[in-house]
Amino acid sequence: MLLEVRDIKVHYDKVEALKSVSLVVSEGSIVALIGANGAGKTTTLNAISGIVGITSGEILFQGERIDKLPAEKIVAIGIAQVPEGRRIFPFMTSFENIKIGAYHRRWKKEINSDIEEIYQHFPVLKERRNQKAWSLSGGEQQMLVIARALMAKPKLLLLDEPSMGLAPMMVEEITRIITDINKRGVNIILVEQNARMALGSAQFGYVLEVGRTVLQGETKELSKDPRVKAAYLGG
Repeated sequence: MLLEVRDIKVHYDKVEALKSVSLVVSEGSIVALIGANGAGKTTTLNAISGIVGITSGEILFQGERIDKLPAEKIVAIGIAQVPEGRRIFPFMTSFENIKIGAYHRRWKKEINSDIEEIYQHFPVLKERRNQKAWSLSGGEQQMLVIARALMAKPKLLLLDEPSMGLAPMMVEEITRIITDINKRGVNIILVEQNARMALGSAQFGYVLEVGRTVLQGETKELSKDPRVKAAYLGG
C-alpha cells in the first residue's frame, strides 16, 4: 500500500476539523475525495502533506509513519500538493515557476531534462515560458501549478480542486492531463467539488461529511449509490 491514513483527527484551536478520516491509496491509482464545502477535504490533504498537524491517528507512506515530519521532508520523500486556488508566483515567469518546484533537488542536468518532459505534457507552457505567470489564462495557470508540483518528482500527487473556475472545455483538458500523469506512474488523490469529473477519473473514491469518512468504494459503485447521486451528482 502506498499511503494509509488511519482514523486521523485535526483541530484548529478548539474546532475539530477532522473527526475521523481514513483512506488508502494503492499503487497505480487515482483516488477521488468528494464532499460538500467544509467536509474536510482540503484539511485531509494538508494533513497528508504536513501543512497541518494531526491530533490523533496515523499517516503512513510506503509503510513508514510521516505524520510527525515537516512539510519539506514530506515533499522530499515523494508527496507533492497542488493547492486550491492555483497560488502561482505571479511576477515570476512560467519557466521560473516550474523550476522552483525542484528546489530540493541537486542535479541540474536531470532537472533540465525533466523540464523538457514537463513541456511534453504542457506544450502551451513552453510557448509561454518567458511570460509572467499572472498574465496566463486560468487554465494555463492550473497547468503551471501541476507542472511545478511534478518537478518535485512525486510518487503521490495531491490535487485540490483543479477544475475550479475553469470553462468546460478546459475541465476536459485538465481531466485528460490528470489521467495521463497517472498512466506515467504518478499516484493521485483528487479533491473535487465536481464529483462527476472526480468519480469519472478515479478508480476508487471516498465521501467526506463534516470531518468523517462516511462512504467508500470503487467509483463505478459509488456513482450508482442513491446517496451520492442525490447529494453530488444531481439525480
